[in-house]
Amino acid sequence: MANIRPFRCIRPNKEAAPVVAALPYDVYSRQEAKAVVAKNPQSFLAIDRAETQFDDSVDLHDLRVYEKARTMLNDWIAQGVLLEDEDEVYYIYALTMDGRTQTGVVACAAVDDYLNGVIKKHENTREDKEQDRICHVDVTNAHTGPIFLAYRADRSLSKRIAQITAQEALYDFTAEDGIRHQVWKVADAADNAFIREHFAAMDAVYIADGHHRAASAVKVGLRRRAANPGYTGEEPFNYFLSVLFADEELMIMPYNRVVQDLNGLNKKDFLAEVEKRFIVAKAEAPVQPENSRHIGMYLDHGWYELAARPEIINDDPVRGLDVSLLQDYLLAPVLGIADPRTDARIQFIGGIRGLAELERLVDGGQAVAFSMYPTSIAELFAVADAGLLMPPKSTWFEPKLRSGLFIHKLV
Repeated sequence: MANIRPFRCIRPNKEAAPVVAALPYDVYSRQEAKAVVAKNPQSFLAIDRAETQFDDSVDLHDLRVYEKARTMLNDWIAQGVLLEDEDEVYYIYALTMDGRTQTGVVACAAVDDYLNGVIKKHENTREDKEQDRICHVDVTNAHTGPIFLAYRADRSLSKRIAQITAQEALYDFTAEDGIRHQVWKVADAADNAFIREHFAAMDAVYIADGHHRAASAVKVGLRRRAANPGYTGEEPFNYFLSVLFADEELMIMPYNRVVQDLNGLNKKDFLAEVEKRFIVAKAEAPVQPENSRHIGMYLDHGWYELAARPEIINDDPVRGLDVSLLQDYLLAPVLGIADPRTDARIQFIGGIRGLAELERLVDGGQAVAFSMYPTSIAELFAVADAGLLMPPKSTWFEPKLRSGLFIHKLV
């Protein structure tokens, strides 16, 4: 039973929404974030990455950075840039990219569901990456970036959502990157009850993107429980901001890999090692794999297609993933990348950047790049249902949810 509840939302006024809405905090470097905020001081990135308000001598994790985020959040509310709704309701959030629309329910998910496994995970998190968001949530007293959750499609729920989205939108704008964003407030009590009941009938929902934000939100919730031993479970800190999408509407793009050297091998010896585990064929054009068990490789100004040999194919939910085949049978044994989470020799490149980015990096000094077939949502669910974890950087979801459109206060 998934406890997915409506909430009292803080959100931009209608005129400010297109200006405030920002890509997630973690897609930018410090300098990139500063450039965005310099161009648009009302971007929510100014709050999500409040180090943009300081010179580079101030550490990213300095307490002053988080205190500045809290001050700015409260100031924007006081100035009317952000509004505080009085009622607890759901919102519907639709994103349209290249003619394809995915429509989600904006809500709060339960800390207890994360702890007891109703909210299922497929990736490990790193404590160092969690710590920043723990401090941000704790000091600002708010969840400012929603966690991207997925669920198995429910026809009657989809139908009700479609009826709501046939009405006039609260927000409707197209961002600079061409993504259209539409938001509806679910004002009708019967609609809110219907949505809550349908989520309550689900055995599980899944983290699609935002594992670190989810883990951080849960840890702050547990801190608040420890500080308030008489908590009832109804307090806002027992829930965290989420947007939930039906699986059939989602698109996962590949997460490609680039490695800086051939681990001491020359080109001939490297290819010979690869051929022990993959069938290697020279390609006349850039290779974007069209099937699983196939991987593209760019090496020395040329493309190759790699097909997994039958003896390395595995039906295990994790070991059978294309990213696992690459890791277990090429990156680790041939290139010496034993732990891709910590090895500085490997870069992960989101599929949104295309194959030209892989060529640019290798032509510019990296040694080899690999283009992947995207992991499917069914594979993600299978891994999570088995209680297993994918290799890092297995999925790249597009379009990205915007921060600043929905804010959930912890008090």
